[in-house]
Amino acid sequence: MKFVKEDDEQRRDYIFQKNTKTKLGAKFIIIVLALLIAGVVVSGMFLGYF
Repeated sequence: MKFVKEDDEQRRDYIFQKNTKTKLGAKFIIIVLALLIAGVVVSGMFLGYF
């Protein structure tokens, strides 16, 4: 099983395909996770845990 499939490969056993939708989705998820982590850190600062 392959993790990332190239555009020109003809196979069905892959998890992600290297295309625009996958790249956009990965960037969106990373940004949302970063914002959530930043929110937890900032709220911890205001509440005095850090």
